[in-house]
Amino acid sequence: MSAGNSAAARAAALRANARRGLWRRLLVFLGLGGARVRRADAAAARWAHGAAGEEATARLLAPLESAGWHVRHDLRLSGRRFNIDTVLVSPCGTAVVVLDTKNWHRGRPTALVGGRVCCGAEDRHDQVVKVAGYAQAVGKALPGVLVLPLLVVHGSPVAGGGFEAPVPGGAVWVLGTDLLVPRLVGAVRAAPDRRAAAALVSRVDGVLSPYLNCS
Repeated sequence: MSAGNSAAARAAALRANARRGLWRRLLVFLGLGGARVRRADAAAARWAHGAAGEEATARLLAPLESAGWHVRHDLRLSGRRFNIDTVLVSPCGTAVVVLDTKNWHRGRPTALVGGRVCCGAEDRHDQVVKVAGYAQAVGKALPGVLVLPLLVVHGSPVAGGGFEAPVPGGAVWVLGTDLLVPRLVGAVRAAPDRRAAAALVSRVDGVLSPYLNCS
């Protein structure tokens, strides 16, 4: 599945549902859609904004595939409802990265404030904790595999280009777009092993599937 597909589909579904029925479509045409349509359009805009960030992340990561990385987008873990934006398998076949994309306000810096991730004055640490939870769930489904959580931020400038944010039981990389690929490449110390990587990809594909539920 391509990056951002589920978010874009969710945006389209919100807009369509708010306009379902001839009478509603007529009201929207006349500019009288009302609060229901305005709320749906605002929510759809947020989902579309997120989809744009996921697509931008996919473009940044694309060159890694020629270096032996395996990249999957828009996935779900069997039996779980949450969406995983991106999963990467390292060229050495020893590690998996669970990556979540955020598209935050360009005029507000992202930084660690009192041990919590904030975008400007807004506390966003719960979103960092979520990606740590996603990685933990994937790790349980892939015993013996090192699974690392990572959050990449588009738009908002990230302090120092990136930092580690503390979460219960560990930490999450929070990176700006400039450091995303260099940090991933630098994290791999072992030599590439195509056989090991292919075996790990097979395991990943066995527990993660395309995220198709847009309800």
